[in-house]
Amino acid sequence: MKTIGLFYGSETGNTENAASMIAAELGESNVDLYNIADADPQSLLSYENIILGAPTWGFGELQGDWEDFLPNFDQFDLSGKTVALFGLGDQENYSDVFLDAMGTIYSKVKERGGQVIGAWPTDSYEFTASTAVVDGNFVGLALDVDNQDDLTPDRISQWVSGIRAQLQ
Repeated sequence: MKTIGLFYGSETGNTENAASMIAAELGESNVDLYNIADADPQSLLSYENIILGAPTWGFGELQGDWEDFLPNFDQFDLSGKTVALFGLGDQENYSDVFLDAMGTIYSKVKERGGQVIGAWPTDSYEFTASTAVVDGNFVGLALDVDNQDDLTPDRISQWVSGIRAQLQ
């Protein structure tokens, strides 16, 4: 397996914890982990396989570090890059913007030519709207550590199992 660049933004530590769990599931020797608050944007381009993780803040907004980092994508050519996404959100209190940050990042990755893998089913979630849903599935792994934290380890394991072969 080629080394994967896993880039995440985290305010409370929840997204960082999820990123660490994903890295462990993939085999940490296969993953370079970056907090985007400290990452050189150009380092993202050195990977063929990329995982991007972000929480949704407030009413569908990007987390602050992602807000600063995402404009760099306008200069990126992601053609030939395989990108998987994961997002954290609160489906009960923010049901109408659940995982919108992941949807925002997805749109930018697609705009810049990246091949997105790792769609995730929407069943077992209760929300009213999300920009992270395309063709009936989430564009990446959907996590809600506020309301379904007990499901997080199993969801990560299943998702990683599903994307592993595409990250070769």
